[in-house]
Amino acid sequence: MNICLSTRLPFCIRISVQKPTSSAAIFRQGTRRRCFANEVRPAQCDETTDVLIVGSGGAGLSAALRAHSHGLNPLIIEKLSKVGGTTAYSGGCLWIPGNHVSKAAGVKDNLEDALGYLNKLIGDVGPASSMERRVAYLENGPKLVSFLENQGFVWNSCTMYPDYHPDIPGGMAGGRSIDTGVFDLRKLGKWQQHLLSNPDMPTIPMQADEAGLLTLFRTSPEAFWNLVRFAISRIILPRLLGKQPCTMGKGLAAQLLHLNIQRETKIYRDTSLVSLLEENGSVIGAVVNRDGQEISIRARRGVLLTAGGFARNREMRQKYQQKEVNSDWSLVAPGDTGDAVRAGMEIGAATALMEDSWWTPIFKHPESEIGTFCLAERSLPHSILVDSSGQRFTNEAESYNDLGHNQFARHAKVDAVPAWMIADSTFRKKYFFAGLPPGNTPQKAISSGFIKKADSVEELARRINVNPKGLLSTVERFNQMARTGIDEDFGRGSNAYENFYGDPLVKPNPNLGPIEKPPFYAARLYPGDIGTKGGLLTDEYARVVHQNGKPIPGLYAAGNTTASVMGHRYPGAGGTLGPAFTFAYIAVNHIFEKSSR
Repeated sequence: MNICLSTRLPFCIRISVQKPTSSAAIFRQGTRRRCFANEVRPAQCDETTDVLIVGSGGAGLSAALRAHSHGLNPLIIEKLSKVGGTTAYSGGCLWIPGNHVSKAAGVKDNLEDALGYLNKLIGDVGPASSMERRVAYLENGPKLVSFLENQGFVWNSCTMYPDYHPDIPGGMAGGRSIDTGVFDLRKLGKWQQHLLSNPDMPTIPMQADEAGLLTLFRTSPEAFWNLVRFAISRIILPRLLGKQPCTMGKGLAAQLLHLNIQRETKIYRDTSLVSLLEENGSVIGAVVNRDGQEISIRARRGVLLTAGGFARNREMRQKYQQKEVNSDWSLVAPGDTGDAVRAGMEIGAATALMEDSWWTPIFKHPESEIGTFCLAERSLPHSILVDSSGQRFTNEAESYNDLGHNQFARHAKVDAVPAWMIADSTFRKKYFFAGLPPGNTPQKAISSGFIKKADSVEELARRINVNPKGLLSTVERFNQMARTGIDEDFGRGSNAYENFYGDPLVKPNPNLGPIEKPPFYAARLYPGDIGTKGGLLTDEYARVVHQNGKPIPGLYAAGNTTASVMGHRYPGAGGTLGPAFTFAYIAVNHIFEKSSR
């Protein structure tokens, strides 16, 4: 029996549906189910709610809170047995220009600059990122932040975290990203066991803009003692007091879940979307599979799809994306299989940007189910990325989304999937590499083939099947540029974002250092992702748009279920969750306003 959040007895009893009388059986029409006013009365639906929310990630959980604030009754369905979606797997940031949390911390920002930044960064990619949607996002983002704080959510301003393109007009060197304050998991009570957790995400309760510095603990005594002080204040003392401190994506999902617990939100776990119900051209609910039984849920006010994209759906990725893409390289939650996107398409919803994803380079350890996010390593000195010819093909320290695009573009000419990250012993002594702590490269990692090791650059090239002359020539040229501090080929280390993950003790450029001290190391780098970027087309009110160009009444969507307002680009940390939360907020507001007229 699934347990719902409500303590009111009628809402805690599992729905039992007998197949002979199930309204879902009445609705069947081939592979689609419909609910027609002249055939089935609303009372014949198995359950009724005001707003049906598909997906329990951050967008869905925050939408439920907004529904409560409007006096509406929300019901969340979650495909998995645990709550949190890909939000719980993420870094937990929201990119929200002009938010009051950052302004209170001294950040000076305005929406005009942010809009100029987005316009220049994204360009014209069609209706998915229309001017109306960009403006709606920027205007409502700060309102969302204030609303959640008023509900009891505790924010943290990442004042030091730069936009990913701070050199573009309107870009900033820090302050537009926010994340959750430290949350005590004990507050969830019995629901802690039902919270999704990323097995490869660090358990250290650090904020997003602390990560870069904490990973440098082997670079100096001061950096080491910074880590010690952090461990004492953020881990040891809280646990001595009986607390379970949590941050990042898991902390974000946990805090939102806690607020929903307080409001007795109904959440049905192990409940997947089968199809949408229509009545006279409007979406009025959905058929869902709950514990192996198909039941129908009628939504009086609207249906909001926040179930993620199709990153874990191999067939959809092969159909819409380039052949080199592999769903096993994705870092999203296992439930991200495109159910909501498919359901929308079945009733005629338009789609956009289906070929794209939120790309991010990953290391794939043979014993790990999920890849290791390569973030700081490729920005640090004494390392490069090369293709099979042994040549660099991009700025290693650039935004992970841009790196993914550039890796695929290079692969169209030269084998670059996977690429290779090359580092020397100076790098290994001081920095993390492929998830391994500095100074520790287990023999098992080498014997398994995960890490390649050699005493010379030429020998390393042969071991990784890369052109030896090409790699040697690349390393020699890179070393010359590293000593001058200027990357003449790709400009590595030339802006605040790239410097953020560099080593400030390395001069004259914190992102450049020669590769010259043996032994040398290499690891494969794959173009992974943190979700697909294409999906259902929505307008500035988060309404799903039909192929005829008109909104589908009663159907809304947000997050990776939709084609991103960011187009093919990524503005800063939280460029996924920021729009997801904001458009979910916009959707519920529109549902309320529409039904109140």
